[in-house]
Amino acid sequence: MNNIAYTLSSCDTSKRILKMANINSSDFIIHDIKAKAISEQELDIMKKILGSYEGLFSRRAQKYKSMDLKNQKLSENDYRKLILQEYTFLKRPVIIIDDEIFVGNSKKNIENLLAKRNI
Repeated sequence: MNNIAYTLSSCDTSKRILKMANINSSDFIIHDIKAKAISEQELDIMKKILGSYEGLFSRRAQKYKSMDLKNQKLSENDYRKLILQEYTFLKRPVIIIDDEIFVGNSKKNIENLLAKRNI
């Protein structure tokens, strides 16, 4: 499997994490999710590694509030559909190295990513 980073080029937090982890286009595919939407297959691979679509879903997206999603009971299929419809619903960055996935910008996630990268 290729090493790949799903990110948003306009997201300073994602840029900072990629820089900290020394992730660049020489050894990773850098996929800007705004410039090119993620495919169903890519999302399904992320889910297979992580175990859920909900874990890939960002509740920080502005549309989460505007669509009043916090007051709805969402299924795994709902999370999948929403992420495919709106790129901002994908928690960022999503980094796949070999068969491991690192999702989002939590301190623990970044620590695990840096350990994987031997940084």
